[in-house]
Amino acid sequence: MNETNYTNLKEKFLIYLEAEFGKAPENASVYEIHQALGRAAMAESRDMIAESRKKQESAKNASYLSAEFLMGRAVYNNLLALGLTEAAEKILAEHGRSLAELEDIEDAALGNGGLGRLAACFLDSAATMSLPLDGYGIRYRYGIFRQVIKNGAQKELADDWLKYGDPWSYRNEAEAVTISFKDQTVRAVPYDMPIFGYRSGYAGNLRLWQSESLTPFDFTLFNEQKYDESVRAANRTDDISRVLYPNDSTAEGKKLRLKQQYFFSSASIQDIIRKFVRNHGRDFGQFADFCAIQLNDTHPVIAIPETIRIFMEEYNMNFVTAFNICRKTFNYTNHTVMSEAQEEWDISLMESVIPDVYSIIVMINEHLVRELSSRRVSIGQIRDMKVLYKNKVRMAEMAVFSTQFTNGVAAIHTEILRNDLFRNWNAVSPERFQNKTNGITQRRWLALCNPELSAFLTRLLGGDGWVTNLDILKAAEAFVSHEDTLNEFIAIKRLKKEQLAAYVRQKEGTELDPDFIFDIQVKRLHEYKRQLLNALSVMDLYFGIKEGSIKDFYPTAFIFGGKSAPGYARAKGIIKYINEVAKLVNSDPEVGKYIKVVFVQNYNVSYAEKLIPAADVSEQISPAGTEASGTGNMKFMLNGAVTIGTYDGANIEIVEEAGEENNYIFGGLVDELKRIRPEYNPEEYYKKNKHIMRALETLVDGTFSDGGTGIFHELYSSVLYGAEWHNSDVYYLLYDFASYAETRLRVNKDYSDRLGFAKKAFINMANAGKFSSDRTIKQYAEEIWGIAPLK
Repeated sequence: MNETNYTNLKEKFLIYLEAEFGKAPENASVYEIHQALGRAAMAESRDMIAESRKKQESAKNASYLSAEFLMGRAVYNNLLALGLTEAAEKILAEHGRSLAELEDIEDAALGNGGLGRLAACFLDSAATMSLPLDGYGIRYRYGIFRQVIKNGAQKELADDWLKYGDPWSYRNEAEAVTISFKDQTVRAVPYDMPIFGYRSGYAGNLRLWQSESLTPFDFTLFNEQKYDESVRAANRTDDISRVLYPNDSTAEGKKLRLKQQYFFSSASIQDIIRKFVRNHGRDFGQFADFCAIQLNDTHPVIAIPETIRIFMEEYNMNFVTAFNICRKTFNYTNHTVMSEAQEEWDISLMESVIPDVYSIIVMINEHLVRELSSRRVSIGQIRDMKVLYKNKVRMAEMAVFSTQFTNGVAAIHTEILRNDLFRNWNAVSPERFQNKTNGITQRRWLALCNPELSAFLTRLLGGDGWVTNLDILKAAEAFVSHEDTLNEFIAIKRLKKEQLAAYVRQKEGTELDPDFIFDIQVKRLHEYKRQLLNALSVMDLYFGIKEGSIKDFYPTAFIFGGKSAPGYARAKGIIKYINEVAKLVNSDPEVGKYIKVVFVQNYNVSYAEKLIPAADVSEQISPAGTEASGTGNMKFMLNGAVTIGTYDGANIEIVEEAGEENNYIFGGLVDELKRIRPEYNPEEYYKKNKHIMRALETLVDGTFSDGGTGIFHELYSSVLYGAEWHNSDVYYLLYDFASYAETRLRVNKDYSDRLGFAKKAFINMANAGKFSSDRTIKQYAEEIWGIAPLK
């Protein structure tokens, strides 16, 4: 421990605690301790933050625009990165307090899944590597939502993560900008959240915009006692940054979504241009030499026409010049191949919200037609590639046309982009497509969340160099045949399972036995992620154990977690079904000795930090060709779990690194599923396979109650018969069911050989080096952005 750091941090901590709350550490609340400790650490890092900003001024910078940044709880990660953990623990211990108390601090839940967590990992990696990458997003007042389970069903509550303030960010009033919509004008006020690199002496920045009214309320109306009217305009302004992904099932919801996207995109572009002019003047011929902008999915793609608008209106640039600058500056990451997730906006909606920007989109579309025509692209292909088509604005098409590079996030995903989703674009400009397989930061997802395994690896490898170079983990494979090493590895896993069991008992009131296999599927609820397949398979196991056809089954806890979008009825129905299964299984004294089922509430980053290190088996079971990459699979792998999964997303690359013999792959392949689709009839599988029939029937035969909503019948029908808008069993639950069930039993049997199974898990961990976000960001920096580490 650095004594100077300890002394300085202690002095600042005690001063802040006394000045802001008038308390000593002994009688301060957890939230007051957190506030004072955060402010003290930020003050201790002030010079580093200022120096980092100064270094950026003369260098080329990259900006990462994302609707989501799933940062999680900042305190432990920031203390680790700053080398202040030991000092902070000592300071608190001197007053009878502990860092562990800060477990009650809320996560910054500014994301809903992999998209936002990836963005957070990227900022961490860039700061650790001293790369000038800053993030831009929205400071959602209530994040996504707090999930509670009532009678087995998801209920949404406001996630008031800012209730006690946020000591890790600060308001930058001087750099607020104005955003104009057709029906209102608002202020975008930035809050800056430093991203501290691990032992790098460098801090990146995440700038989050908060929507505020030009006037807090109408005093005249208030004085006339029209109280609701006096704050109506302010409330409409606050709505823009109130929650992530507001329900868009109505026209008003769609309007708010579009306003959110334009709000943070326009604010970010204004900021980027302002910084360029301040540092380099108005020679915009150099703009792309100093600025690279990455669009994380289609949510910020509206930034492209907004940039052109600003160049044309405020800097008297012509359209072609402005467009060409944008194409050299912007890059686009696609995160999904699913057609229903390709973002489109009604032209009428766009005209009603941001008409000036829509006029630029029209110009982009006309430019696209001219350019493709000059390259002798057929009329039919041009029609399929246009930005404006069938009264819609197609954001992905605009992104691919208007950017320098488009990248996928796993090898198979990028191939699907090239050969299917964007095949016309690939035929015209194949050099503009790249792959950048996703990654995770080992600082949070091993060093922070699994200190026991981290210490073990540091001792085994003779140092902690793996914290900044995960490829070093490969050397651990030399110990895989050492029985003592494997037994210690097993003991660490057992300890993490004990810790998780205690946490689940506290949070959910459910008992878990650490001697069970922990089989975990935690991710956003969606039909394509096939949590329903998992739950139906659990019911198949239940029946098999109950009737005696399944024998010698190693006791297993099936752990689920994840949030459904509030308006996604089927996903919420799946949550209800899982909880109905849990109620049946857990109350059965005969089967309960072998199976336990739990759905954890309010799955977030902090819960993931408990779940992932405790997993024996990682469930990654989306049908081949649907999951772009996934990053949860990488986190489980790094913490010593085997994968049961399909040849989908990054699962393929995990198997390539760690060996298929050390994981459990099942299900149809991409080409296979594509080939069978025209003739695929799930009813045939249903009728021929009694296991499928018996499990699926539990949705409708009275085994379970959906609370009178009818959603179980809808799920049943969607699989067997489809609906007006989709084919039957669109995600191949019944096609893959038998393969999944067989593979699951093979996992269970293999686990009985504890050393053999531990060897598989150990090899996975040792071969996780490729999946560090450090590698991913280095590739972005060198191959797309053209930025270099700051000395």
